[in-house]
Amino acid sequence: MEYKTNINFRKEVLIKLLNAVIVHENKIIQALHDDFKKPAFEAVLTETNYVKSELKDTIKNLKNWAKPKRIFPSLLNFPSSDYIYKEPYGKVLILAPWNYPYQLALCPLISAVSAGNQVVLKPSELTPNTSEIIAKIISEVFDKSHVEVVQGGVEVSQELLAKNWDYIFFTGSVTVGKIVAKAAAENLTPVTLELGGKNPCIIDETANLKLAAKRIVWGKFMNAGQTCIAPDYILIQKGMKNNFVTYLKEEITKAYGENPNKSNDFARIVNSKNCQRLVKMIEPEKVVFGGEYDIEDCYISPTLIEETSIDSLIMKEEIFGPILPILTYENEIEIETIISKYEKPLALYVFSDNYSFSKKIIQKYSFGGGCINDTMIQFGNKRLPFGGVGHSGIGAYHGSLSFDVFSHNKSIVKKANWLDFPIRYAPYKGKLATIKTVLKWL
Repeated sequence: MEYKTNINFRKEVLIKLLNAVIVHENKIIQALHDDFKKPAFEAVLTETNYVKSELKDTIKNLKNWAKPKRIFPSLLNFPSSDYIYKEPYGKVLILAPWNYPYQLALCPLISAVSAGNQVVLKPSELTPNTSEIIAKIISEVFDKSHVEVVQGGVEVSQELLAKNWDYIFFTGSVTVGKIVAKAAAENLTPVTLELGGKNPCIIDETANLKLAAKRIVWGKFMNAGQTCIAPDYILIQKGMKNNFVTYLKEEITKAYGENPNKSNDFARIVNSKNCQRLVKMIEPEKVVFGGEYDIEDCYISPTLIEETSIDSLIMKEEIFGPILPILTYENEIEIETIISKYEKPLALYVFSDNYSFSKKIIQKYSFGGGCINDTMIQFGNKRLPFGGVGHSGIGAYHGSLSFDVFSHNKSIVKKANWLDFPIRYAPYKGKLATIKTVLKWL
């Protein structure tokens, strides 16, 4: 079990993993395209390069992250030296999603391995080509007793969750997240749940509408909208809506052409089941752009829906697809009425040149993370924790925090023998006044 105690072993195996992912990068890019036509540009930006960057950062900093941290001691324990030791949890289960099937499988695995854990990784069955390459990479790099990939459908996930783990890391929907949390609770297993929610995108009258449209189109329609932190719906100041819709149409056409189904830059929905779910959300009479679909090809065009009701199907649940509802507001009370209707989202975005307005919004509402005047880029900074709150998730990771997620902080006090105060020992007669005075000054 060198992986548990030997930091050099962990570093060496991560270097080996880095070499393997570099060798297999083109195969991963092709597999992502074969699974749901993910464009090569998006595959590199959001998947393969991100994994390589995570590996390089972890390899560089591993020894510093893993070493015991000396902590200022308590005067109650004088004389002593106090430390926090990073201890691996032990056996870790990672359940990965299908929307970013490579990055969201490998990055938690890298962190779990760096922290010294034994890992079982369950990649998504909905992206079989990517899952197969992942299994091949892992088998080339790791001994099966250290890291193992288990493939299969829902029944396999259920079998895995029925086992006793020391830690579970899950990325996926709120519905499945509740199932994972319930299974973990049976054995009091700690969890990280990276979920989702209806992420609002608020635009006020001071915003640069043209630039906002470009950045929202990029964030919303990347990966065909199948991103947990993508804007889910627009909340725009009523008088700005018509101009903004015009800019959105222009930016979608610039990005994907007159026929997005022929664009090499627009992905597909992962399968026909999810495609059918999304088609049911489209209200034809409310469509102001797009609305085309081909269930056999798992294609839905970038679609704008105007002035839909908050009681409509599309506003009842997270969309997770290339459909963007546009709602309006006249005052901040109306913003609150709409946002408060939903559970705490994973992301929130504000487009405004009014500092006071932006500050008020990000302080007033609880959400995982977000941006002012952009979308999704909060994910790209490893120094920022990534995670939800409430129904959008439990726990956060990225960078050094990822190492901490898979590590137990073991507190150690090393007490010196050269001095031993007798006041703490029984019998206590005649010591109460003295201890009260001492504690008062601590």
